[in-house]
Amino acid sequence: MGNNALALVELGAVFFALGVLGRLAGRFGMSPIPLYLIGGLAFGSGGVIRLDVAGGEFSHVAAEIGVVLLLLLLGLEYTAPELVTGLRRSWPAGLLDVVLNSTPGAVVALILGWGPVGALAMAGVTYISSSGIVAKVLTDLGRLGNRETPVVLSILVFEDLAMALYLPILTAILAGVGWLGGLKALGIALFVITFVLVVALRMGHYVSWIVDSSDREVFLLKLLGAALLVAGIASFLQVSAAVGAFMLGIAISGTTARDAAKLLEPLRDLFAAMFFVVFGLSTDPASIPPVLGWAIVLAVVTTATKIATGWWAASRQRVAKMGRARAGVALVARGEFSIVIAGLAVTAGVVENELAALATTYVLLMAVIGPTAARFVEPVVRWVQRSKGDPREAGKDPFFAG
Repeated sequence: MGNNALALVELGAVFFALGVLGRLAGRFGMSPIPLYLIGGLAFGSGGVIRLDVAGGEFSHVAAEIGVVLLLLLLGLEYTAPELVTGLRRSWPAGLLDVVLNSTPGAVVALILGWGPVGALAMAGVTYISSSGIVAKVLTDLGRLGNRETPVVLSILVFEDLAMALYLPILTAILAGVGWLGGLKALGIALFVITFVLVVALRMGHYVSWIVDSSDREVFLLKLLGAALLVAGIASFLQVSAAVGAFMLGIAISGTTARDAAKLLEPLRDLFAAMFFVVFGLSTDPASIPPVLGWAIVLAVVTTATKIATGWWAASRQRVAKMGRARAGVALVARGEFSIVIAGLAVTAGVVENELAALATTYVLLMAVIGPTAARFVEPVVRWVQRSKGDPREAGKDPFFAG
């Protein structure tokens, strides 16, 4: 069989397997991310089957496009006014979130001897919740209209803005320019974010007009071309391609944003799946057992800290106890951003390769724990109240019912 034919067969097998894994995840009501990562582990070095095409140049470019589309569609979910309002509303909870959830990752990295750069990377891995998983869980469980949901979304907005500042610093430091270069990258990022927010607030309709089209093919080409152009320019400025795509998404508003999200969702799912697979390929399964214990420790600790963050944030908005519990568990899942951060660190080659194994194992655990906890939080809380003999169960006490 010729090289081209073999490549097509292998690539087709990868895509088909990803489709099967995605359907399997849907049957169990969980995110497909853990299964995609496991698929990458199975196809890579040290896995059950090694597929050369899966680790080739096409796969790596597809993975980069996946990151761009993930962040572009995340930006399309927000408008500039929503970002500003969310930041004003959520900044105290957002700061608590940073402290509680970045510290465990940084501490473990230092204990393992990965140095300040490894600590900075692991802090981001354990800090950021998965907006994609959270949004899917809230939709699947019918909680978009709940009182605690605006609190959850506000915290996610704060985290996304924090990432817009964090990623340029991390990228600059990984590139070897040091902390001074990181501060310079931060200054550039602040300027870019401010500029984009001003453009989105004042001239967002012009940006939407430029990319909009009644022809789906032209619309798709404009969107994808603009996203890749902005991501490439942002990367050149050391602001991070992911952040560039996110900010472009914010600048597109109104019906154009809604139409763009519908049009790009299938492409995002396709390329994002390749991104998770390629990250799994970079991790040797044999490197997971040595870090499994630390991954479990981080999973337990950061599950508790995310729940505490959501509970406290919801209590500030006078949400009832059940709503506070739902807000807390909604934030537990980690996913795409954590893998992006770990991927940047490992690709740069300035941190230990074990970081990829730890991040993969940690995300696998959290991407399962998060949706599972969200699904079972209500019966568990009710059972705890009944076991205490508390008559104030859901439906009897409005404060407890949420």
